[in-house]
Amino acid sequence: MTSNRLLSGVGEQTLAIHAGEGPDPVTRASAPNIVMSTTYTVEADTTFSVEGLNENDPWIYTRWGNPTVRQLEDKLAAIENAEVGVAFASGMAAISGLLFHLLRAGDHAVVSDVAYAAMTEMTNEMIPSLNIEITKIDTSDLSALKAALRPNTRLVYIETPCNPLLRLTDIAQAAALAHSAGAKLAVDSTFATPIATRPLELGADFVIHSLTKYLGGHGDALGGAILGSKIDLLPLRKKTAIRLGGAISPFNAWLIMRGIATLPIRMRVHEENALKVAEWLERHPAVRRVFYPGLPSHPQYELAKRQMRNFSGMLTFRTDNGKEVARRLAERLKIIHYAVSLGHHRSLVFYLHGAELLQTTFRFATPEQLKSWQEYAGEGVFRMSVGLEDADDIIADLDQALS
Repeated sequence: MTSNRLLSGVGEQTLAIHAGEGPDPVTRASAPNIVMSTTYTVEADTTFSVEGLNENDPWIYTRWGNPTVRQLEDKLAAIENAEVGVAFASGMAAISGLLFHLLRAGDHAVVSDVAYAAMTEMTNEMIPSLNIEITKIDTSDLSALKAALRPNTRLVYIETPCNPLLRLTDIAQAAALAHSAGAKLAVDSTFATPIATRPLELGADFVIHSLTKYLGGHGDALGGAILGSKIDLLPLRKKTAIRLGGAISPFNAWLIMRGIATLPIRMRVHEENALKVAEWLERHPAVRRVFYPGLPSHPQYELAKRQMRNFSGMLTFRTDNGKEVARRLAERLKIIHYAVSLGHHRSLVFYLHGAELLQTTFRFATPEQLKSWQEYAGEGVFRMSVGLEDADDIIADLDQALS
């Protein structure tokens, strides 16, 4: 494989293609191999416990490490400007690995009150049941973040843009506040991708990605990753990731690595298409409000311009009678798929009903938090992942379905 050190100073497209890869030294194959073996022949004195595992030891067992997975991790670290990455079977496996590694009974964590649903639900019940206190706040409100910090706060966890509201958090300011309390800052940057934002460069300690989304890019492989420093992630790999068992399949790692090669190019088209669709939706008589970080109408447009080099392909919009409109879209759309998930090459849209989410997922402790939710989501919001089709075709499909 290619050493990332040999790629210093190259552009992000070159880095996305070549980082972590190189011609096979035996076969001279240009494309990376897929090593599907679960086990490897070893020397007689090889350790049988992960306690004896060192970073550069030979391969032993694929749950511990795998050549194809390591190539993916090296590529991710290069494009995120991290020292090291740890890949997982899914984004939630990565989130779980981080939480279980960092937090112990008696600890406190501050978590975004609006975040990926499974993560939110996990921190509503499972994590608190372990005698770990969780405070949910609107992390875009830095005064609320400062007030929530305690002497036993170990972690501040944010998403920016957050799922599904596309509300932003100032990463540099959040990092400064977390560090002032002796806590670590973790940023779920799935919506942004490294093409838009590199949180480690803004002071974050951990970056989390659902590789299933933009980095894989094609909707055909589950995966997740945590990026950060060696001092943080090498113990996480040994003590938590390997033991929890959320190992990514080498085949999925290979598919995601192939997807990353075109990430910079894809993100340019995602952004271009999303801006055209968002501007069109703002003019549509059936649409009440649109949220997209690249629109001047976004409440945090100035922060988006400072913090994001690419506004990504995610937008949300509101209509009257959202449930009825959702049925119409599900029945009438021809190009856009009415489906969950995001970041794929094809466009996806899905309706999130506000009352249902407030019953199942999001729990707000203050009137201010509920007010912020309602300002963005209203009675419900359509989350749209704008794909790589021709923008005019995406717009025409929405037009005939909404009319």
